[in-house]
Amino acid sequence: MAHARTHVADSLRETTRIVFTAQSAKNFHQRMLICKHAFEEGVTPINPFTNFGYYLYELVDRNLVRQGNNNLVRIADELWVYGDISDGIISEIRYAKQLKKPIRYFDISHLPDPPIPALLQDLPFEPNITDDKDRLITELVS
Repeated sequence: MAHARTHVADSLRETTRIVFTAQSAKNFHQRMLICKHAFEEGVTPINPFTNFGYYLYELVDRNLVRQGNNNLVRIADELWVYGDISDGIISEIRYAKQLKKPIRYFDISHLPDPPIPALLQDLPFEPNITDDKDRLITELVS
């Protein structure tokens, strides 16, 4: 009788939390270090830029990719925000709050050193939204 072949993946079935790793397009090039950090923290990252590249390289309408990201936020257990706050990240934070998901924030200004836990108000906001920063922080932290 032949024995069934096994693969190393057969023994790696421990369930871990799924984390959507939100990051600004400005930090697109940091996506692998962000995923590395999440894995080292014991979670499984869902990173929009590793899933879809940079808006699927314009092969589809950007709103389809945004809808895909929202679906990934919905199925994730948590939202982790890395670095600069963009209007897209604000939308993801609002959605995660609506879904009552835990949200963590990380400063990535010292990569490749590990990201540092941070508060939302300590992270940089992209220039197009700095006028609304205080109002947004109040909204998103409450």
